[in-house]
Amino acid sequence: MPPGYHGCYLRIDASNGQAERVPLADDLLRRYLGGSGLGTRLLLDEGGARADPLSPDAPIVFAFSPLVGTALTTSAKFAVVSRSPLTDRINDALAGSGFAIAGKRCGCDAIVIVGHAKQLSVLVIDDGKVSLHPAEELHGESCSATEEKLRASLGSDYRIASIGPAGERGVRYATISHDGRHAGRGGSGAVLGSKHIKAVAVRGTHRCDWAHPRELAELSRDLSARSFGPATAKYRELGTATNLLTLNRFGALPTRNFQRGTFDEAPALSPAGLSAQYSRVRASCVACTIGCEHIYEIAARTLSGPRDTGVRVEYESLFALGPLCGVGDSGAVLRASRLCDELGIDTISAGGTIAFAMECVERGLLDEDWLTFGSGNAVHKAIDLIARREGIGDLLADGSRRAAAAIGHGSLAFAPQVKGLEIAGYEPRALQTMALGFAVGTRGADHNRSGAYEVDFSDKVDRRHATLDSVRHAIETEDRSALMDSLILCKFLRGVFTDFYGEAAGMLRLVTGWDVDATELRETARRIIAAKQEFNLLAGWTPEEDTLPQRFLDTPLPGDPTAVLTSDNLRALVAEYHRQRGWTTHE
Repeated sequence: MPPGYHGCYLRIDASNGQAERVPLADDLLRRYLGGSGLGTRLLLDEGGARADPLSPDAPIVFAFSPLVGTALTTSAKFAVVSRSPLTDRINDALAGSGFAIAGKRCGCDAIVIVGHAKQLSVLVIDDGKVSLHPAEELHGESCSATEEKLRASLGSDYRIASIGPAGERGVRYATISHDGRHAGRGGSGAVLGSKHIKAVAVRGTHRCDWAHPRELAELSRDLSARSFGPATAKYRELGTATNLLTLNRFGALPTRNFQRGTFDEAPALSPAGLSAQYSRVRASCVACTIGCEHIYEIAARTLSGPRDTGVRVEYESLFALGPLCGVGDSGAVLRASRLCDELGIDTISAGGTIAFAMECVERGLLDEDWLTFGSGNAVHKAIDLIARREGIGDLLADGSRRAAAAIGHGSLAFAPQVKGLEIAGYEPRALQTMALGFAVGTRGADHNRSGAYEVDFSDKVDRRHATLDSVRHAIETEDRSALMDSLILCKFLRGVFTDFYGEAAGMLRLVTGWDVDATELRETARRIIAAKQEFNLLAGWTPEEDTLPQRFLDTPLPGDPTAVLTSDNLRALVAEYHRQRGWTTHE
C-alpha cells in the first residue's frame, strides 16, 4: 500500500455487528484519494444509488484521507457520504475533528456501515475491533450529552460521532456531530438513525508512514506560517459572521424567505453587534492553525434546562435563523442555533423550511397563526416541533420541497431549495454565477461544493448578469472544492495557495510517494465530480432538476430592479455547464 493509507476499508453490518476488512487497490486510491472522492466511489460500489436512503440496505460511508494524521494544518477532517433522505441524491458532508484522526488509527481508510441494529446502539470500533453496545439510555439525548456520557463510560480516549433526537426520529436534514462540529447538510444523521446507531465511537493505534517525513514536516511548518497571513485574517479576527454585513451591503442577504436582499437589523447580528452584547472566545478545530471558531456565551435553554452555554457562530446559521426568518433579535438567533446543535439539525435547512412555512402562513396556506416572520419564539417552537415530529413539525421535518408538495397551491415556486436541499445564504438574483452553482450542484443548492460566489465578488464577471463565460469560472471553483474535499483540506486555506493544484500535488507526493502533478490532480477533481453525477444518474437524476425555483426567475429582486435572472439565461448557462462537463448526452 502507498504511504498515507492503510489499503482497506472496514465494512460493518449493523444487523449483527459483523465486520470485514475489504482491500482497496492502489489505483483506486490514487484515482479518488479520500474524503468525498473515496466515499463516493465506495458508495457507488456498494449499490447506494439504488437503495432507499433510510432502508437497511443503504450504506453510509465515513471516509478519511491520506493527509489525515500529518502535521498539515486543517487536515483532520472526515467525510460522511450517503444517499440523502432529503434529496434522494448524493450527499457528502464534512466535519473537522479528532474523530478523523482516531478513525483512521483504527487501521482503515474508510468505514462503511450497512444494515439495521435491532435496538438503539453505539457502534464501538476499538483498534479495528467492532462491537455494538445497547444505548436505550441515550434515547432522546442531545449530541453533546451523548458524547459526554459515552466518554465517561467508554473512556476519554474515544472520539465519538453522534446524532441527536432529530436523527433518531428521521428528520430528513438531521446532522452527525462531533465536539460541536457537524457533518451538517443533507440528512446523514437520519441515515445513521435509521440504522438505530446513536453514535460511532472510535480509537486506535495504527499509524501510517509518510514517504518523505522530513520534507513533509518542513512543508507543514511553511503552510502553518502562511495560514496566519491576510488570506485568513477575517476568519481569525471576526469569523464567517462578517459575511453578513458584506452580503447585506451588496443586496444579496436572503431575507424573509428570499423576498428581499437586505435586512435592516443586520448590524445587530454582525460580529461587532454580537461582541457588544456577549462575551466571546476563539477556538480551533483539531490540527488547525487558523482558529475560525467564535463562541459566544449566552443564557440558553438546552435539553437539560436553562443554563449559560457557548454557541459557535457562523454566517450560515445567522442568516438562516435570522434574516431569512425576519428575526433580528441576536439572542433569539443564537439560542435557535444552539438548539439546532443540541437536537442535531442542519441550521440552513431548518431556517429555510421554517421561513417557507412562515410565508405560507402569511399567504393563508397554513393555519399556524403563531408562525410569523420576525418572531424568535416562533423559530424556537418550530425547531422543537421539527425535532419531535409533532404537529406542523412533522411536515417541516421533511424539508421545504416535500412540505410544498403537501401544501400545494403553487407553493413550490417559493420553496427555497434545489433538488430538495435548502439554498444557502446567497441571493441568486444578485449573484448569478452562484445561481448557476446552486442549480447544477450534485447535492443541491450548496455553497461548499461550489465557490462561485467568489467569482461574483471578483472583477471576472458581472455578478448581476452571468454570461456563458461565467460557466468556466463556476466549474473551476467546483473542481477545486472537489479536490479539497477529497484530500481533505479546509476551504479557508484556499486563499493561502498561489498555485493550489501544484502545491496540492507537492503535499501528496511527500505523503504517498506518488509522482503526481497538477495536471493529474485537475483530472482527479473532474473524475470525482463525474462519479457524483454517475451516482445521481443511477438514483434518478434528470437534467430538468438543474434549475432554480420560479421565485428567482424572470422577476427582479424587490428593491433592486437590476437583479433579474431570466429563465432563458439560466437554461443557457446550465446547458453550457453540461456541455463543458461532457454531460450533454444525458439530456
